[in-house]
Formats: sequence, structure tokens, C-alpha cells
Amino acid sequence: MKITSIETCLLTVPTPHPISLEFPHHKLVVADIATDEGVCGLGYSLVFGGGGAEAVLAYLDARLKPLLIGEDPLQVEALWEKMYRSDRGVRRVGIAGMAVSALDIGLWDLAGKAAGLPLYKLWGGMTDRVAAYGSGGWGRYTEADLIAEAQKYAALGCKFYKMKIHHADPKVNRARVEAVRKALGPALRMMVDVNQKLDVQANLRQAALLEDFDLVWYEEPVLADDPVACAEVASKIGIPVATGENNYTRYEFRELIERKAARYLMPDVCRANGYSETLKIGHLAAAHGIAVSPHVVHELSLQVCGALSNGFLVELIDWTPPDLFAEMPACRDGEFRIPAKPGHGIALSRDAIRKYAV
Repeated sequence: MKITSIETCLLTVPTPHPISLEFPHHKLVVADIATDEGVCGLGYSLVFGGGGAEAVLAYLDARLKPLLIGEDPLQVEALWEKMYRSDRGVRRVGIAGMAVSALDIGLWDLAGKAAGLPLYKLWGGMTDRVAAYGSGGWGRYTEADLIAEAQKYAALGCKFYKMKIHHADPKVNRARVEAVRKALGPALRMMVDVNQKLDVQANLRQAALLEDFDLVWYEEPVLADDPVACAEVASKIGIPVATGENNYTRYEFRELIERKAARYLMPDVCRANGYSETLKIGHLAAAHGIAVSPHVVHELSLQVCGALSNGFLVELIDWTPPDLFAEMPACRDGEFRIPAKPGHGIALSRDAIRKYAV
């Protein structure tokens, strides 16, 4: 089997209220890999908020795509190495990491289809069901928006809800968390997300005001570039730290683990160089007793959690319009059943490219 073509495009997808208050749209960098035997694979990277998506597509088209044409798509590891090592002066983070991710996801989808297996089974298979947490709660939401969103996820059976703590006043952040807790009650456990907005001292002050809520985790307290600061926060607050959505390689995650910077790691398959690297990160975390809760794109992340003994939760952000994908996994009783279709089981709808392509 040989790769004969890779068709790419950029989709701009509007978001619904209240997510649109923070992000009016997201963008998908899409790669459709075709072979001489008729087996195809779909890969895409979600560029949250859309910033830099055009650059991801340009790097994928100009640099990475030519490396794969004519190659055997089932040698996924070899092709990943070829892409990862192709430009020694360009680190596989940010734009380049997202470009590798889209192609690697497509290669694995193709490999699963060729084998006739969903990816989680191809990778060994741990479970066919994965619990989800509802996620959102951005800083521009009113308290009413927060409560309504949390109630929506609770109605789906989710037992966890994550909200942002972006206000400059830590007491305001506490009040917003408290409002959700009072409205939903103790049955819905909560997480909070700093999104890299604070330094160490500000995190210590903020976390101290939240410790009595029995939070599952305190997410991404400092800049993702600074594992030393993250480790300092983790060692000094009484809430478990989660981080990793803006870390891209096993080497970055190895440092987070060695520094004891987090109890939950959150690789994003669309950023962390695809399924290939995300699985390595997951197994590395398992060797240290650390749980993995992948960042966003739950429809793709399900396959990772289904293959890992230390897979914890997938992140459900209910933003996709019903006409983007042909069939999205449904959350029932707070969990997803992993699609039984070969590959990752996700396909664009018939009219998605016509409607959303740039």
C-alpha cells in the first residue's frame, strides 16, 4: 500500500453562545490521506480560537506532505520519525507540532481501517467506555451563564465541571466557583483552570481561597514554558495540579513528571504531535502512577483513553455544530462509548467542507 495523495483544507467553524463570547469560531486544519488500495485516513488539528491555523496548513502542505507521498502508510512510526526529524531547526511544538498531529492522526485512522479495528483495540484495548467532564466557564461568562452551562452538562450525566478563574481579583473567582457549587450541589465535582495567567505567588493566594471546595484539580497555573514554576505551585498548594495542554513532546512531559509538577497530565492529540506521541506520553505517565486526561477534541481523545490503564476523563466542550461531523459520539450518563468503527471512527459530514472551508 502506498500514499498517493493528501488533500488538505482549512475549516472555520462558528461557535454557539455562550462559548462565542470568548471564541467566535475555531478552525480545523484537515488532511485526507488516500492510498492506491482505496483505504483513506482522516486527520485534523483543532486550532482553538483559530489563531495561527493558516500557518499550520502552510507548513503541513509545503514541508510535511511531500515527505509522505509514495510511502507505506502502515509504517506509522517510521513516518512520524521522518516528519519529526525533517527540519532540525524547527522544533515540533506550536505550529509544526499541530501540522505533524493532523497527519499522524490521519495515518492512524488509515491503519485502523486497514486492520478493521477501532484504534483503542489496535493499541491493546483497556475499556470501551470513558467518562467525561463538562468544560467551559470562560471569563466572559456571567454567573448565570456558568450555572446554565454546568446544568447542561449535569443533565448529560457528567459528574464533573471545569470553569475558568480569569478575574484579576481572586475573591471574585472564589465567588464564581461558589455560585456554581451552590447551584449544582456537591454531587457535581469541580475543576478550575488558570490558563497560564498567574505567577507563583498569585497562584498561592488564589488556591488558598479555593481549597475548601475539594476541587479535582487546579489547571495550568503558570506559563507552560516554565515547569520549575509549575512544580513550585504543585508543591505548595493543597489542590492537585493538572497541566500539559500546551506541552508538545514526551520530553516536555518527562520533565513535568520528574519535577512532580502535576498529578494529572493533559496532552492534546492535535498539539502533541498526534496519536503516536500522545500514547508515548500516556505510557510514560502510567509508569509514574499519573492519570492522563486528554485536552479537548473528545471525539479523537476517546481512543487514547480507551487504550490506557491510566486514562481518566475526556474533556467535553459542546461546541460543534450538528452538520460538521457525520456522526459524533453521544454522551450518555456522563460517559462515551468509544465508536466501534475502524480507525478513530470520525468523519466530516458530506457538506462540511462546502459550508465551512475558507
